Amino acid sequence: MASVLQQQTLRETVNFEGLGLHSGNRVSMTFLPAPPNTGIRFRRVDLEGKPEIEARVENVSDTTRSTTLSKGNIRIHTVEHVMATFAGYGIDNVIVELDGNEPPIADGSARAYCRMIETAGVAPQPEKREPYKVAAPLELHVGESLLSVFPHDRLRVTCTSADKHGRFTQFFSAEVSPETWERELAHARTFCFYEEIEFLIKNGLIRGGSLENAVVIRDDAVLTTEPLRYPEEFVRHKMLDVLGDLALVGRPLLAHVIAVKPSHTANCELARQIAIQMRKPLVAAQTFAPPPAQPSAAEKSEIMQRVHDGGSLDVMQIMKILPHRYPFLMVDHVTKIDGTKITGVKNVSVNEPFFEGHFPGHPIMPGVLQLEAIAQVAGILTLRQAENMGKLAYFMAAENVKWRKPVRPGDTLIIEVELTKSRGKVGKAKGACYVNGEVVSEAEVTFILAEG
Repeated sequence: MASVLQQQTLRETVNFEGLGLHSGNRVSMTFLPAPPNTGIRFRRVDLEGKPEIEARVENVSDTTRSTTLSKGNIRIHTVEHVMATFAGYGIDNVIVELDGNEPPIADGSARAYCRMIETAGVAPQPEKREPYKVAAPLELHVGESLLSVFPHDRLRVTCTSADKHGRFTQFFSAEVSPETWERELAHARTFCFYEEIEFLIKNGLIRGGSLENAVVIRDDAVLTTEPLRYPEEFVRHKMLDVLGDLALVGRPLLAHVIAVKPSHTANCELARQIAIQMRKPLVAAQTFAPPPAQPSAAEKSEIMQRVHDGGSLDVMQIMKILPHRYPFLMVDHVTKIDGTKITGVKNVSVNEPFFEGHFPGHPIMPGVLQLEAIAQVAGILTLRQAENMGKLAYFMAAENVKWRKPVRPGDTLIIEVELTKSRGKVGKAKGACYVNGEVVSEAEVTFILAEG
């Protein structure tokens, strides 16, 4: 896969129909070519507006027996086999249209999806492909799963699988390329243990399940409609799942992934950790950038004069006092300062980054961020003395915290704080947040001043 230098999509549109594993309903799935830098997107053509979900780990909402993507009220179950197919062939940009909430399960492997790709053909695109080479080893332990990833010049997956009793322990390792993907991994079918079936049926997880699309292990017997396709079919299917879940990072990976008894939960958590590592160079660049200019003596004097006179502060003046920056600055302006009392305002926009995950389709401002807003407004009051400019107010404790009503996009949060104690480096304050004159949250906070 390292040899593929350009992004790739499909030459033609291709369709496949079959049963969904969860629902048991007939589903039609279409792969469509997509422009460069689109990534993989799932589109629900059965819903109004044909909403789309990006195949990114940030959109993973459930990992019970399969990987589910969600955005608002839209869900797509069991995406891992489709994602593994695109990753295996090195395909970067595709729209996956579905008229249901999951791809057809086919025979429980990726064989049918491979035939779709072979029918459609692969088309190179002019834009450069940008694989991510893992910068440093990562290790993850989730339940019985142990996953590690190491820097490598290609993508290799090494896996050991077994059930809780150590039955059917299998090992396999493969370097992933379009050829090895199709030959070594793509035909491995999903499997389950007989004793798990009752739970899966009761929870509606396999309404479309049968021996036509899964291998069932009962004691030492293997129940299947055909002979095993590989001597190590079970571990190879686990590797297929690992490949599909890690594809949710959104970029091709150059890494050696070592997985012991992997699960979708562990796979997706590793994808999150890799995504965090991918963003670190950006964070480092910001860290080594010149620090924001400290206010001059004249600016300090002007700001402090406004504070002492009970005047207002705009966001630029607030940032001369507080070290916080987007997306963690929780006060837009100060409207009033009166001795030990202060009033701040936070305009809660629908564009706040926390609304994307808290909660999809039902956005609510997290209570802890309202608490943070109280602490920041208290910090402005504490740092009002010129000698404290440039210091940090570390949050030490919160007491008598109450969240009374939800705060939603479009609300204006009024934050009222009173400094109740200030002795040396330690301060205490009592604060409350209001929306439309009603208390939505309140708390008593303690903080300590330290050098920045």
